[in-house]
This record gives sequence, structure tokens and C-alpha cells, in this order.
Amino acid sequence: MGQVENIAARPGHAPEPRLHDPCAERGAAGDLLHPGRDGLDVFLAGTVFMDMIFTGLPGLPPPGTELITDGLGSAPGGIANIAVAMSRLGLNVGLAAAFGDDMFGAYLWRTLSEQEGVGLDHSRRLPGWPTPVTVSLAYDADRSMVTYHRPMPVMPEELITTPPAARTCFLDIDHPVPDWAREMRARGAIVVADVGWDSTETWSSDVLDRLDHVDVFLPNAIEAMAYTRTATPELALAALSERVPVVVVKRGGDGAIAIDGTTGERADASALPVEALDPTGAGDVFGAGFVYGTLAQWPLLERLRFANLCAGLSVRHHSGSLGSPCWGDIAAFGESGELPEEILRDYSFLVPYIPDAAPINVTRAEPTVRGAW
Repeated sequence: MGQVENIAARPGHAPEPRLHDPCAERGAAGDLLHPGRDGLDVFLAGTVFMDMIFTGLPGLPPPGTELITDGLGSAPGGIANIAVAMSRLGLNVGLAAAFGDDMFGAYLWRTLSEQEGVGLDHSRRLPGWPTPVTVSLAYDADRSMVTYHRPMPVMPEELITTPPAARTCFLDIDHPVPDWAREMRARGAIVVADVGWDSTETWSSDVLDRLDHVDVFLPNAIEAMAYTRTATPELALAALSERVPVVVVKRGGDGAIAIDGTTGERADASALPVEALDPTGAGDVFGAGFVYGTLAQWPLLERLRFANLCAGLSVRHHSGSLGSPCWGDIAAFGESGELPEEILRDYSFLVPYIPDAAPINVTRAEPTVRGAW
């Protein structure tokens, strides 16, 4: 959850909440990509959820019983996972999303806009619509989730009358590529796409047909093999590279492999050797790192290494969005001695991108939604 400072107030008067930027160095990191930070780096649309994450559970409570745990986090979820991850790296992010007009909606709006620096010019508060909520119960190496989501009176795509100018746009190709993304691509934006798990497990070929409108595709290994009907991540990568200029296949703890058809590069990068606490949103954080590396015009191997680094740092914290690393996390990890020198050398290309005096006290997911929202 966002860190909130409650200023002392007179009896009978509510304190005024203040939100602090957890990644004050993000502006300097963005300036390294384009001094002056004119225009958006990334534009995306989707649904924002209020995530409540219970951790440290021995298992699910049997019917009629109650479990007590001291592990709880609250944070923006859904499309906010990747929007926050991108913004924390210094990318100038614009988001089109609907927000409820309740307390959770106010918290999500303020946290994204004031704390995390996500632009909400194309977002709206919807009167009478309750904020979607997901409760996650994490136990052992597994999790169960319960979601409350009422039908939306206005879809996020309907909020985009005129797409903004942006260097990239990010979308999910579970659904047809929206008109706003096609228009942005025609104006020169790079279209980066991910895909979610197909709960029907039919793995329709319609998804592959949508790749005609995509420049960078980031599926995980299971998804890539299922859609291409191949037996290995390597074969899936080869099949997808015939359809999309840049393809990355994420392999979790085995790292990632990729082909960039625009440069002829092939790359295989190992995952960061860390102990995972919560994998929620790690794929989104990977995508944020890869987009940053793309805009920085790094070689493919360095793009993969940076994306793996960001994802690896995120799984050491609870919550998808507020577990995302800032440059202070990256700097601190490099100086922590956790990696052998021979591995650390692989990340030396990041040294010029780490801002001076990058803070390491980063806002994470906290138990309660605080402040007078």
C-alpha cells in the first residue's frame, strides 16, 4: 500500500494524508532515455483492482473455522501492476482505466497518480460503480483468489476518444487488438503485447492472427507452446518469430529466450538467483523492464538481463504492483554482495543508468488502506 503520513490534527478534525514518491529517482532515469521527458513513453488501458493479499497461511481455512495471520498487503492490482512497474523505472506512463467512486477507488486513484506518477488523463471515476476487489490467500507455494467485479458501465477502451502520442503501447491480446492501438502503431508507436492464461485451454489460433498488429510479444513458455502446438520453448520461439519482429519466451526460474528479427539477434538469459517470496505480477515487471530496455535501444541480451533482474527483485516482496523495483533497489542489490562478481559483471551495462543517490527505502504493500480517502 502507499505510505501515508497522517499530520496531527485537532480533535474532531481528520488528518491530511500525504503521499510520498517511493522512487524519487525515476525522473532522472527517464531523462536518460530522452532529456526533457516530452510525451508518453507508454500508453495502456485496462481494469484496476484493489488487491488484498494474505500471506503466511498454513493452508486454506476449513469450513466454519478462522485462521489468524500477521501477513497482509494491500495495493493496486490488475493493469496497475505493469503501469506502476514501468513508472518506477522512470517511464512516463499514461493509463486509461475506470475507477469506482468508493473508498477503494479513491485510494487507487491517488496512489497511482500522486504516489506512483501514472498519468490518468484518460481515466474516469464512475458514479455508482464499485471498485473490483481481489483477495489472495497465499500458503506454501500456492495461492487461492476470490474476486468481486461488477459489470463495468464503461469499458476502458471507450475512454480513449483520441489516442495520445506515445513511444510504445502495451496491451493484452486475449482480446482483439483495439482500434486505439492500431492507430498508435500507424503513427509510429511500438506495440508490445502479452497474453493471459486461457482458462478454456482451447488456445485459439485467433490469438496468433492478432500478432499481425504487434511488434513485441512476451508470452510465457506454457502459453507459447500451447498456442504454437510445439513441444519446447525453443520451438515455440522459432514459430512465433515468423509472425512477430521481436519475441520473448519467459521461462520463470529458467530465465528467458528471445529473437529480434529486426537485428538478427538471438539471446538466452538466466533468471536472477533469488528466493521468491511472492511471484504475483512478476511477468508484468519483466515486461516493464523489457520496454525500458527497448526504449534505451540496448542489445537483446541486455534487454533480457534487465527484464529478468527487475522480475527477480519483485518476487522478493509481497504484491504485484508495489513489489516492483525502483532504481534504488537495483543499486542496493548490486552493492549487496548477493551475486558473485562473475555474474554481477553481466549487469555492468546498467551502471550509467543508476541515478546518483538513488533512495533504497521503497514503499511496499502495507496491511491497511490509511488516510482520509
